Amino acid sequence: MATLHFTSSPSFPLTKQPHLQKLPTFQIRPLPLPGTSRQLSLRVQAYKVVIDHEGKTTELEVEEDESILAKALDTGLSVPHDCKLGVCMTCPARLVSGTIDQSEGMLSDDVVERGYALLCVAYPRSDCHIKTIPEEELLSLQLATAND
Repeated sequence: MATLHFTSSPSFPLTKQPHLQKLPTFQIRPLPLPGTSRQLSLRVQAYKVVIDHEGKTTELEVEEDESILAKALDTGLSVPHDCKLGVCMTCPARLVSGTIDQSEGMLSDDVVERGYALLCVAYPRSDCHIKTIPEEELLSLQLATAND
């Protein structure tokens, strides 16, 4: 067991800290809309995302500023992933229906147009249905289009 010993005279000098100026605080209050008694509020849109993975279908509610991979992992799905940057192609999927933004990813435009996606950089823009696919399927397609 460790024992702490305190002495009455410290072995290092204590200096008085300069008085820090208190920063102003701000309060955000909703403002009423002109001509009404209703108030304007800020809301982040969430979408229903259905993922088919390893023979199971899971429904998630994913906010528009959250990647589908992040939400899937948060809910306990064991979706393959690695870099989470849209580069390694370890989290491939096929978009069955709906709209996603994956502008941060490295897939070629023609592969994206065919409905392929990387879940780590896929952000829903509508309700969607996604099916995970083997990494090799996307790699072969991406490499084939890179040689064109």
